[in-house]
Amino acid sequence: MTCIDRRDLGLLLLRLGTGGVLAAHGSQKLFGWFGGGGIEGTGQFMDSIGYAPGKVSATAAGVAELGGGLLLALGLATPAAGAAAAGAMAGASAVHAPNGFFNQEGGFEYAASLGLTAAGLAVAGPGRLSLDHLLGHAVDRGWMVPAALGVTAAVAAVAVGARGRRLRRAREGQQGALFE
Repeated sequence: MTCIDRRDLGLLLLRLGTGGVLAAHGSQKLFGWFGGGGIEGTGQFMDSIGYAPGKVSATAAGVAELGGGLLLALGLATPAAGAAAAGAMAGASAVHAPNGFFNQEGGFEYAASLGLTAAGLAVAGPGRLSLDHLLGHAVDRGWMVPAALGVTAAVAAVAVGARGRRLRRAREGQQGALFE
């Protein structure tokens, strides 16, 4: 029997913590748990920030966060789980980016931290204290890491880009005050 090393324990802690936080956020969006808006409220919010259609965007973000978070915590399909969560956090970071970096000012610090941790777990793998390891890494193959991250990056770029175009179109024709 092999001993569990520090790396495996560290990966387990990262997976449980990051996956748990992501799953909680996703359940807010999907079910309204923990003070969240559910699909209706989150869908309205998504529409208001340029992610349209709102309900579809809320569902996609909620599934990526809840599903990605649960799978990360379990260490199952780690490349896909980490990539899905990172993609959702890329979308959240785009919303918060105009406020700067720090979370206290409404910036993207928190979303970026979650996304980078999820992506890092996708790359590093789940460690031996995981379902992936128990199942012989059947859904955690080396080729899956660049594939999952590449597809997620493309989808996130399309979604964030479409949001940016919608926001620019909404601002067209609006003129700010000439004198204040």
